[in-house]
Amino acid sequence: MTTPVVSIAYHSGFGHTAVLAEAVRAGAVEAGAEVHLIKVDEITDEQWETLDRSDAIVFGSPTYMGTASGAFHVFAEGTSNRWYTRAWQDKLAAGFTNSASKSGDKLHTLQFFQTLAAQHGMHWVNLGLLPGWNSSTASENDLNRLGFFSGAAAQSNNDQGAEAVHKADIATAEHLGRRVTETARVFTQGRLAA
Repeated sequence: MTTPVVSIAYHSGFGHTAVLAEAVRAGAVEAGAEVHLIKVDEITDEQWETLDRSDAIVFGSPTYMGTASGAFHVFAEGTSNRWYTRAWQDKLAAGFTNSASKSGDKLHTLQFFQTLAAQHGMHWVNLGLLPGWNSSTASENDLNRLGFFSGAAAQSNNDQGAEAVHKADIATAEHLGRRVTETARVFTQGRLAA
């Protein structure tokens, strides 16, 4: 059995998104991946090479002003050399984000990640969960409590620190890490069989 290599390329402004990145890492490790956490605002040449050899790259950023953070946009523009050479063609991609508002236009950030992945010829892995917390018998502690399909979305109060990231959002991010790893395993085994 192959060990998928999963890298989490993320930016965190106030620590909330870093908590989610750690949760994605935990889920991926639990599912058997070799995992690398890469802070995109501190990325090194060695970490670029790690992304190049990864089977899957999970993008993460807070949602600021309706899109990914400026630091993440700088990283995205920095991927253009990989775009020219198709270095990330047929890798898997996924994403997660956080904002203070329940919606906060987080979908736009996830769609930005999807477009970035598509431009690189990557395959998007969605969350694969039904929405939680959408009926009278549901709870804010449900997985996918905010009802996103494209990726893991979290809400953190703007007057609380990273320690207050909602446990359901952490569990949803862990689910994403497991799902990406399991999908990467299928893809890598399929490539070996072909």
